[in-house]
Amino acid sequence: MDLQLQEKTAFITGATAGIGFATAQSLAREGARIILNGRAEEKLNRSIRKLQQAYPEASISGLAANFSKPNEVRALLEKLPAIDILINNVGMYESGSFFEEGEEDWYRQFEVNVMSGVRLSKELLPKMLSNNWGRILFISSECATLVPVDLIPYSMTKAAVLSVSRGLAQLTKGSGVTVNTVVPGSTLSEGAELFLENTAKKEGKTKAQVEEAFFTEVRTSSLLQRFAKVEEVANTITYLTSPLSSATNGVAIKVDGGSMGGII
Repeated sequence: MDLQLQEKTAFITGATAGIGFATAQSLAREGARIILNGRAEEKLNRSIRKLQQAYPEASISGLAANFSKPNEVRALLEKLPAIDILINNVGMYESGSFFEEGEEDWYRQFEVNVMSGVRLSKELLPKMLSNNWGRILFISSECATLVPVDLIPYSMTKAAVLSVSRGLAQLTKGSGVTVNTVVPGSTLSEGAELFLENTAKKEGKTKAQVEEAFFTEVRTSSLLQRFAKVEEVANTITYLTSPLSSATNGVAIKVDGGSMGGII
């Protein structure tokens, strides 16, 4: 299927690994121009080179910025060219006790996970509306509703993203611009791989045994009963960035393997 993404320019935050990098790969295959973002210049450049080697015909570049630092975000906004597709993927989480976490832990996660998308959308949405075409996607998490007790601040930010996304979508009424949220479930990112490896060593098990136990003992609501591949999430994101998704606006699309339950 041709997703009609040739000549579209996409900016992906947090794109040097995980879902962000897989999305960059998927968009590059479709012929879109890609601008990656990462915190560290060196890692960002490695990711750019990796994509350029895999897709030599694609236009791939990058802009480094740490979204916990508003001054770096302002500098990034001054460098951004015209953007057709904004994917607010950057995020962070910290596992900890509610009773021990300080206010700074809450603010830090809110700054990166929510305000990054707010600042970028405030800059780019008016231009998309003026062009009568654009796509903004926020990446949330199943934790927005499942809320693990050691991830309460993180879950709060991922729930907030849903409200921001829906509110912005309402500003696009009658236009060719859409704003949606993708809600992944447990996904085999680099962080998840590290969790499996460390737990396997600690408990004297294989990674496969640890993964099975996670879904039979912790994420029991999952119908998939395995970690989703980052490519599986990226496939959905890529479709929603395309002109073919024009009737999908203001919604949260689950790629959660059924873990969040419900019929909608």
